[in-house]
Amino acid sequence: MMRIGLIGGTAMTRLADDYDESRIDEVVVSTKYGEVPLTCVSTGKNELIFLQRHHGAGMKVPHMINHRANIMALKEAGVEKILAICSVGTISSNFPPGSIGYATQYIDFTGVAVSFFESEAQFTSVTEPFDSVMNTKISRVLEKIQPNINLERTYWLTQGPQYETKAEINAIEKLGGDVIGMTMPRECKLSAELSIPYSAIVVASNWAAGREPGDSSKDLNHEEVSSNAESRLGPVFECIKALTQ
Repeated sequence: MMRIGLIGGTAMTRLADDYDESRIDEVVVSTKYGEVPLTCVSTGKNELIFLQRHHGAGMKVPHMINHRANIMALKEAGVEKILAICSVGTISSNFPPGSIGYATQYIDFTGVAVSFFESEAQFTSVTEPFDSVMNTKISRVLEKIQPNINLERTYWLTQGPQYETKAEINAIEKLGGDVIGMTMPRECKLSAELSIPYSAIVVASNWAAGREPGDSSKDLNHEEVSSNAESRLGPVFECIKALTQ
């Protein structure tokens, strides 16, 4: 039996509900970094451990998420690999809102350190931060659904909780960022420290600041962004199934 950790936003609840024929348990894992609520789904062949990174009703804003507690809770739950589902803003014209891809690299220039090692130096290689085996399976699913979309994306981490300015987006694009978000690379780094294979599906929920066709001054709205991300759960669900086969 394989045990897979699944990290996402509020849509995690809906994904877990799709396994209505399975046993679903709600647990709270106490780690040295804090308590983390998990939803555990047993399908008979596999166990899926759902983690809502913002912790549900008491939603933690992106820059206050306790990533160490989240990743350690999955480690202590015995997961063998982790798949993150990430709502992102999109910069590239060939990856419009509604597109789904996967991260192959990330760029983190926030200057905010995240590590399990506080009292002694330990340096972890992240040359290729995402698991190639998982990404290959994800690619096979998504290329059938989106045959004309470039699926491989570089995720740019922003600090938040504010969205970006138009000038920042222009600079990010020049430096190699395809999509932007406020969370995922920190999870990836911590998973690497614990030697847990990690991959990230990126769901383009909105145009980045200044990139809305016909209205470069359009404000970004969180409720609209979240709604757009949740509308694309079908392909995400197919990717999850592929990883459990």
